[in-house]
Amino acid sequence: MRRQMLAIALSSLTAGGFAAEPKNVPELMKTANGGEVKTLADWENVRRLEILKTFETQVFGVRPVERPQDLAFETVICHDDALLSSAILKRVKIAWKGPRGSQHIVVTAFFPLSAKKKPVPCFVFLNRDGGVIGSQRLPRDAQVGPVDRDEHWPVERILLRGYATVAFDVTDVAEDDYSAFRCDVFGCFQDPEDRTSESWGTLSAWAWGASRVMDWLETEKFVDAKRVAVAGLSRRGKTALWAGATDRRFAMVCSCGSGTCGAKLNRFGLPSGSESLCRISRFRHWFCRNFDKWAGKDMTVPFDQHWMLSLIAPRLLCVASGSEDTGACPEGEYWSTYLASPAWALYGKKGLVANGFPAVEAPLQEGDVSYHVRKGPHEFLLYDWERFMDFADKHGWQN
Repeated sequence: MRRQMLAIALSSLTAGGFAAEPKNVPELMKTANGGEVKTLADWENVRRLEILKTFETQVFGVRPVERPQDLAFETVICHDDALLSSAILKRVKIAWKGPRGSQHIVVTAFFPLSAKKKPVPCFVFLNRDGGVIGSQRLPRDAQVGPVDRDEHWPVERILLRGYATVAFDVTDVAEDDYSAFRCDVFGCFQDPEDRTSESWGTLSAWAWGASRVMDWLETEKFVDAKRVAVAGLSRRGKTALWAGATDRRFAMVCSCGSGTCGAKLNRFGLPSGSESLCRISRFRHWFCRNFDKWAGKDMTVPFDQHWMLSLIAPRLLCVASGSEDTGACPEGEYWSTYLASPAWALYGKKGLVANGFPAVEAPLQEGDVSYHVRKGPHEFLLYDWERFMDFADKHGWQN
């Protein structure tokens, strides 16, 4: 049965180089007790839950809460003539309370004018450093900031394609350092003295924040909540993947250069310049403390990133790499995406349809899993956005 699933999901590699499949990769379709995953029920009721628990307890950490009971949404700005009267702009405050305090984030959302007639699909963008809106001029000449000119969040192009887009600064949920454990979202729900080796880290907190944005989008009349994607670069690419793994409401997950603990397969090895588990473990606040024990064990860690990507099945998955991004290791990202594909086969879908590592800017988009490598560095560029929207289009998101 396993061979049959592999035959459905994967084609033999012949072109594009890197033809040798990584060796001794942890089995995806075998349960913890050694049983074969033969049916969708085996996957949903046993194997998927095992994999989810593995990444919760060994990498990202266990959350003390999912959706809080005290969750509130407040529209603080709404203008229907933003971007020179070409878009609807909203800023929404999402607030929550926990047993130890309260917190809020403010998201910025742009909708095409067509959303007034019919709800539209949406991309949630995980941003950083407060770079969502550079100008406070509202409403008619409200513009995105310098990040738009850098293609990082090309709002106007996204709107022209008929999609809405929402962004928030992940550091508003939790700072990108150890101080967050005594305040921010952690301080709302857990005494820092009660943290254990399995307690959630910052990446999990950011993914949790993305789910709270999803909570709001389910109430937003301009959005088709069944067609929402979450997207991010680098550490926020890892976050987007974990958000999609833990929240099945996200219908598509898009990562750029997510690398180690994102889309990069550990068992691919460590080509020159590639980030290792040891190197990434210096960002200890990103993970639970249990993750420390896997530093330096890239080739022996008993789980691998194709497991995490498989948690997104049967939904849409897009993985993108930069040809010059040696740290994230494009070939390792490709392999993890490729080897996760048997999970889609269990749902009667195609994973990544490939005949080898693709040429630069020759995207693989025939199945329900997309992979591309574009020329350039460790960045989220317009080319990536266009390919993600192409993939959504292929799957009927603009019907």
